[in-house]
Amino acid sequence: MKLLDAIKTYADAKPQAEAFRSLDHSLTYGELWDLSERVASGIQKHTADGSKAPVLVYGHMEPNMIVSFLGSVKAGRPYIPVDVSIPAERIVKIIESSGAELLISVSGDAVDTGSNLIKTVTPEELAADGDADLSRENWVKELDTFYIIYTSGSTGNPKGVQISADNLQSFTDWICRDFPVGEGKTFLNQAPFSFDLSVMDIFPSLQTGGTLHCVTKDKINKPKVLFEELEKSKLNVWTSTPSFVQMCLMDPGFTQELLPQAEVFMFCGEALPAAVAQELLNRFPKARVFNTYGPTETTVAVTSVEITQQIIDEHESLPVGFAKPDMNIFIMDENGNKLPDGEKGEIIIAGPSVSKGYLGEPSLTEKAFFPIDGQWAYHTGDAGYVQDGQIFCQGRLDFQIKLHGYRMELEEIEVHVRQSQYVRTAVVIPYQPNGPVEYLIAAIVPEKHDFEKEFQLTSAIKKELAASLPAYMIPRKFIYQDHIQMTANGKIDRKRIGEEVLV
Repeated sequence: MKLLDAIKTYADAKPQAEAFRSLDHSLTYGELWDLSERVASGIQKHTADGSKAPVLVYGHMEPNMIVSFLGSVKAGRPYIPVDVSIPAERIVKIIESSGAELLISVSGDAVDTGSNLIKTVTPEELAADGDADLSRENWVKELDTFYIIYTSGSTGNPKGVQISADNLQSFTDWICRDFPVGEGKTFLNQAPFSFDLSVMDIFPSLQTGGTLHCVTKDKINKPKVLFEELEKSKLNVWTSTPSFVQMCLMDPGFTQELLPQAEVFMFCGEALPAAVAQELLNRFPKARVFNTYGPTETTVAVTSVEITQQIIDEHESLPVGFAKPDMNIFIMDENGNKLPDGEKGEIIIAGPSVSKGYLGEPSLTEKAFFPIDGQWAYHTGDAGYVQDGQIFCQGRLDFQIKLHGYRMELEEIEVHVRQSQYVRTAVVIPYQPNGPVEYLIAAIVPEKHDFEKEFQLTSAIKKELAASLPAYMIPRKFIYQDHIQMTANGKIDRKRIGEEVLV
């Protein structure tokens, strides 16, 4: 695989070059290659012969996360990144869904896997058991699954998106070729590895001999520490959600002086507001800003456009750009007919970046993926239109939303809210007064309870939700009602509920 070959080339030619830095630790290309070889060999010794079962990698931005990712694919197995913020109940569901045989605890923490019989080891244990000479014939390649990222599912269970070696190579080649990232640059990693935005910085950085500079969750939560970290990072390539950079822009000190070597800003995961792009151009006159778009199922991103002053002046809502050269993007109506330029419909993505489907979910795969014009395609569920070759995205056609870069399905959150002992029924509504979703509101019909105050009831429900949902999926605001509004045909009247709770 070209990506792995490139890493090996840098490991041989520049073994002391820094590949990764995080948590005050760094990893050279030589160390990365050698350790991942040993981990790969250790994985083979700790799993059944001939097994291609995925490997769960549990942790948060530690250097050995990347070592474990590469070790997994060198051993011929896809990896599943699981951040430490993911609740144990969700991890158990991922294990059950994926059929994983091995869990690598990079953080060293004990992981509650329920009744599942899955072996848990540390990367250090694997490396100690492994050898540094593994045949490349073992590597994941071509149509083999490289990684699996679990996203929100409408049934209340997460679903695993399979990304093949070919999918990833198509994406990484595009970033390295069509974006001005160069060679040997320092990339920002802001997104947890269980969020596919992280792929935008991890692998382009490694394929070009760059350095991945991670900013952990703890540092992000402390603005003073975050800015100290950024100042010493020597960043050249910034990749993040628009929300993250918007938070940074709230501080007047976030300027070219803080990051004098910043050359490129790349955004994905949610809509980029024109005001944010304008502020970046004002504060970072030496840098270029790129907007991109793409669901997890199509390998991070499939469109791009450089946001210039002219683009901002011409468009109230910024375009997500042009399709990457090897991809086709269509706009279709509900009957599957292609629509002409300017007409709004569903965005359909086709080409080599499209996932083979959901792991172990043939019915969900059949519903979302299909062949078109000789290519494998994906129903995004996103509304949009094409004008002069550029794609404009206009939000969701269904109840799937993006909040701070995280994609989630409202139905899944509702399933968990309704499971609370204090809830009779509930509806989750996105609060989006100016376009992007700012937070979630839960409209609840409560069961009988002994709490005197509503905030006590809310606290109890949130405590239960924290056991099964990541923090970013828990509604911020709770409203209590005596019934849920219904439409004339017996469906939940989400529009009316939204109008009432937002008053």
